[in-house]
Amino acid sequence: MLVAEVFDINKNKVSEIELNEFVFGADVNDSVIYDVVKMQMASRRLGTAATKGRSDVSGGGKKPWRQKGTGRARSGTSRSPIWRGGGIVFGPVPRDYKYKVPKKIRKNALRSVLSLKYQGQKLLVLKEIPLEEIKTKKFKEVVDRFGLKKALFITPERNEILEKSSRNIAGIKMLRSEGINVYDVLNHEHLVIVEQAVKKLEGALIS
Repeated sequence: MLVAEVFDINKNKVSEIELNEFVFGADVNDSVIYDVVKMQMASRRLGTAATKGRSDVSGGGKKPWRQKGTGRARSGTSRSPIWRGGGIVFGPVPRDYKYKVPKKIRKNALRSVLSLKYQGQKLLVLKEIPLEEIKTKKFKEVVDRFGLKKALFITPERNEILEKSSRNIAGIKMLRSEGINVYDVLNHEHLVIVEQAVKKLEGALIS
């Protein structure tokens, strides 16, 4: 049985929560983690790199000189790729780099990184974060109290107060439980989960 301590925002232990071993005690599979992170990074590529081919470069409508009799090599356009100012041969064109891996693999990778955080004692469970107004200073006090430098916070549902209070703090990111992903979990040293979000994560990753 896996157990995690539950704290309030004043760093006082208020209870304990039992974690599902299938989700937080899984074997860490480096291969599937790599596959999913690679997919996420590829999906974030803009794919907007482009160059102009000979048909895209302006000018060059007239044949530079007659075909025969000049002693020079024949040429049909001044926008030939071998001329200065000509088009580019086989240059990059806009494309979509996105692809998907099976949902089963994505869930396996997410269970692996959650287990990695639990095993490394980098998982923190908070009872709640009761901010009544948007205040970066107050949220920063909570972050400093737990000594968090780079942390990913997971909430059970959308909370505009928390999202706006945290967005200007370097190294801190706020996500709803349905938005949790392998890259962001790995990219932050600590994973902070609001207690109600734990069961939502387990429900999504067990099925």
